Amino acid sequence: MALAVCLVFDAAARRALQQLWARLEDLGVPTLLTHTHVRHVPHLSYAVLRSYDVEDVTAALATLPDGGPLTLYSDALGAFRRGRVWLSPAPTADLLRRQQRVVDTVTAVGADLHKHYRPGVWTPHLTLSPRARLEDLPRVAAVVYDVLPLETVVSGAALIDTTTGERRPLRRVP
Repeated sequence: MALAVCLVFDAAARRALQQLWARLEDLGVPTLLTHTHVRHVPHLSYAVLRSYDVEDVTAALATLPDGGPLTLYSDALGAFRRGRVWLSPAPTADLLRRQQRVVDTVTAVGADLHKHYRPGVWTPHLTLSPRARLEDLPRVAAVVYDVLPLETVVSGAALIDTTTGERRPLRRVP
């Protein structure tokens, strides 16, 4: 079980991303619509914690200033090893500062950060397919490039249990 500190999107962005997931599903490409607990929402994870005390993490994040809404601009498609395909939002200085602040805060209360979320290693991404096959990539690219560039507005933040999909909204957007 892991806990993710996530940014979540306003209704328009959420709808656009879920429609993109649905178009990929129609092509037979698995997306977060049908992955694991099927409770996924479009999100961007600042941090994934392998071990943590959820109350300590929640309290620590509550001390951060509210960064307010954030607009992300995606104009690229990316892929990690093992088939995770994603949209690539521009890594602005503001986004990188916010992620650094979140990581510093949660690790200060003893949370164990997954190695891919260390500042300087972290790649901001909006997951489309957690397990695309190599032969899926041309079809994925064709669908994605039909909608890029895509502007999405972050309107909130949450702690998300990656095993169950349970969301604990945060009062502020770090």
